[in-house]
Parts: sequence; C-alpha cells; structure tokens
Amino acid sequence: MAPNSSPFLNGVPELLVLRLLRDREMYGYEIVQAIRGASGETISFAEGVIYPLLHALERDGALTTRRQTINGRSRVYYSVTPAGTGRLQALAEQWQNLNQTIAAILAEPRHA
Repeated sequence: MAPNSSPFLNGVPELLVLRLLRDREMYGYEIVQAIRGASGETISFAEGVIYPLLHALERDGALTTRRQTINGRSRVYYSVTPAGTGRLQALAEQWQNLNQTIAAILAEPRHA
C-alpha cells in the first residue's frame, strides 16, 4: 500500500498545510514541494489534493490570500489567519493524542 493511500492520512493534508503556512506564506506548488521535502519524500500530495484544500480553508476563514506577479506569472500566496492557527492547534492536539494512544497499544498489548 502506498503511503498516500492509507486511510490514516485522512486529515493529514490539512494539518500539514496549516503547519507549514504558520511559519511563512507560500503558493500552492511550493506547499506541495515543502510537504515532500519536510517528510523526506514519504508524504506526497498531488496538486489535485492541495488546491481544493487551500480553497476550502480560505472559504472557512482559516487562510487568507494575496496575489503577486513574479517574472510574469501570477501566484496566489496563502497565509494562516488567527482562526487557522486555532484550527491547527486543535488538529495537532487530536493527532498527538491519537499517536500516543496507538504508540501505547503497540508498546504493550493489553489483555481483557
């Protein structure tokens, strides 16, 4: 099973996008590349996953955008809003709790 086809990745794109954009604004393709780089190529989302997510996060007020033309190319840069920061904190807490629970179960099986 390829890493990106795992059902455990549900919600991961949003978590990673918000986390990366917390540090600095980026445009869509730059986000795709940053996820690949930060994960050592373990996680790779296509633009077809990231762009709809960016648009949804913007509609929900978690992201804001600005358009800039660089070398004749117009790019939309995304940055996190205060609402997006709150959403990131909630998502990160959920994932950390899930990770701790799974790690505990894997470390020492419990018997009923």
